[in-house]
Parts: sequence; structure tokens; C-alpha cells
Amino acid sequence: MAGKLGKAAKWIMIPGALYLMSVTPRVVNRPDAGIFRKKYFAHRGLHDNAGEAPENSMAAFRRAVEAGYGIELDVQMTKDGIPVIFHDGTMERMCGVKARIEDYTYEQLQQFKLADSEQSIPKLEDMLALVDGRVPLIVEIKSETKDVAFCAVIDRMLRAYQGEYCIESFNPLVLLWYRRYHNSVVRGQLASNFRIDGGHKSPLYFFMTHLLLNIFTAPDFIAYNHQFEEEPGRRICRWLYRHPAVAWTIRSEAELKKMDGKFDVFIFENFLP
Repeated sequence: MAGKLGKAAKWIMIPGALYLMSVTPRVVNRPDAGIFRKKYFAHRGLHDNAGEAPENSMAAFRRAVEAGYGIELDVQMTKDGIPVIFHDGTMERMCGVKARIEDYTYEQLQQFKLADSEQSIPKLEDMLALVDGRVPLIVEIKSETKDVAFCAVIDRMLRAYQGEYCIESFNPLVLLWYRRYHNSVVRGQLASNFRIDGGHKSPLYFFMTHLLLNIFTAPDFIAYNHQFEEEPGRRICRWLYRHPAVAWTIRSEAELKKMDGKFDVFIFENFLP
């Protein structure tokens, strides 16, 4: 009987050990995550899509700096290889055209305005000059492909920036690129319950939901959809490994109060914390 119990325990312990190993973030030679001394980051700037400071616009970034909030922003590449700031996979919601950022050169993009305002799609370079180190930045690198060589262009620009920043991405390959080519940068894994939040059912999204690729990407923080804060891998990274937990996106004081104590840093919009 004792022998059978021992074998059963072994078969329980082995998967448990493999799971803990898989969700392990970076634990050796971790860079300083002092960027998260700032607790609140304005989602796509301190924006108002019904006014003259739409999301990811220079006006929204200026408002965030003036209010003293950190800024979360999204970076994509134009057809001619210039990093610009824009969130969506298509331009339809913000610019009214059924196209992608990568379909246009930067100069061609200037014909489009953001959310019926007078604001245009900004260059990353211009945004960095505007902020000039006054508040920290969470730079989300948008990528839906296996080819992440463009990270080198963004990285060169960020290396020259004198302010505090970190990078994050949903795409694990972006984190792998940074682990290989600029390991000293604080990097974060963006995640959610992709089966519920998007209907993704492939094995890859299962691994991403449960942070099972951490063993390869070695993130320094986890940025998780706060609606699924109970995800065990996220909690393990915070409580066992003491890595910063970033919540996205908080949209009210009630949500902020509910998530307080479960996350350390909050990306917010639609209210002022």
C-alpha cells in the first residue's frame, strides 16, 4: 500500500514541478525595476477619444506628463520601417479606413486623423522627445508575426532615450528577442485568458494564458487582464518570485479598489486614480 502511495505521490509531484519550472520568470541577474516606483500608468496616454486628446496622440501624452502619470503606449512599424504609436490591428476604429499601419509609409499616414480630432499618428521618436524622461514609459511592442527583427529598430531608438522605460508584448518572440539582444531591459509578458477573451483555442494560446512560456522568455513582470486575476501562474510570479504584477486595464475607482492588493501597478483609463 505504501509503495502505491509513493508512486502516486511521484506522479503528482513531477507535473507540479514541471509546471512551476515553466512559469518561472527571470530570477538571476534581474535588472532594476525602479520604473514601477510609479504606480499608475495612463493607458495610451491621458486620452479622451471624444475630444482633442485621442488615445496614443501627442495631446494625450502631454496631458499625462502634465498630470504626473506614467504612460503606456503601443508601437507598430510603418511600411517604410518607422516606429509609430498606434494600438489596433486595423485603422478602422480610430481613422475610419479598413487598412493596417504597415500598409502605409509614415508620410502617407499623415493624411489620417485620430477619432475626428486634429491629431495625427505620432512617431515614437517624437513622443520620446516630448516626454523627455519626465515620467516612466511602458512600451508595448505590437507584433502578430514570427518575424520580430523590427525590434532592432525600436531598440536603437529606446537605447538613445535617457528616461525610464520598459517593454512588454503579447508575442513571446518579442521577449525572446530582448532576452538575446538587450537582456538588461526590463521586459514584461502581456497575457489574458485568451479562450474567454478572444475565443482563441489553439495550444499556443493555452500556453500563453497560463504563462507556460516564461521558462523561455524570462519576463521581469507580468501584465495581466485584471478580469482574470485568479490565474495561478500570475499569482505564483507575484507571490513566490516577487515580480511586479501589472493590471490592465482599470476603468473605474471600483475596479481599482477591487484589485488593490492583488496587483502592484495599474494601467488605467476613463478616470483619474
